[in-house]
Amino acid sequence: MLTFPSSLKPKRSNSRVGIDLSSSSNNKPGDSWGYWRTAVSFFQSFSAKGKDVNSLKQQLLEAIAPLDRGVVATLQEQQRVDEIAQELEAMNDIKEPFKSNLMNGKWELLYTTSQSILKTKRPKFLRPNGKIYQAINVDTLRAQNMETWPFFNQATANLVPLNTRRVAVKFDFFRIAGLIPIQSPGSGRGQLEITYLDEELRISRGDRGNLFVLKMVDPSYRVPL
Repeated sequence: MLTFPSSLKPKRSNSRVGIDLSSSSNNKPGDSWGYWRTAVSFFQSFSAKGKDVNSLKQQLLEAIAPLDRGVVATLQEQQRVDEIAQELEAMNDIKEPFKSNLMNGKWELLYTTSQSILKTKRPKFLRPNGKIYQAINVDTLRAQNMETWPFFNQATANLVPLNTRRVAVKFDFFRIAGLIPIQSPGSGRGQLEITYLDEELRISRGDRGNLFVLKMVDPSYRVPL
């Protein structure tokens, strides 16, 4: 997710809003890891066919509901959430998400494994406690991350397509406490891969191996240019 460089962090909040994003490397011929991943993907897809997408989505939502956006998740609970997410990813019908209008709008972050967002090592009053949103518009290739209570930080970015599922993220502006605009020094960058998408739910993977689960809240929302 979008994260604030250290030089731009508020002194007390030190909060980040983000696309702490994940990508997978290309597999080379003869690469045993790539072969294993292909085999796993095949069996995930095969086993998922007997399951209903809606039931898997319900399982996922029930699994993350008590986890406080991931803050209190144990390693076992993280693994369980990831397993359900992988089953949904195997059933993804939107093969080119950055060409789909389903991406457009404001999404609420329900769950993540990103410590740069969760900040579990900090006291609760120094962590974002309100809702966190991410908005994307594929027609303008713009993204925006928005914290609510108590910091109200924001960040906007340009998206550069790497393929139809993955984009590079280049941040241009940060807004501290929702009021103070600061131009990005150019060091803030990441990648975002969309691994599952429908009208209600989006699953993303970040370039640091983090998982993000988001729900659509406002499909009409437009990211500022």
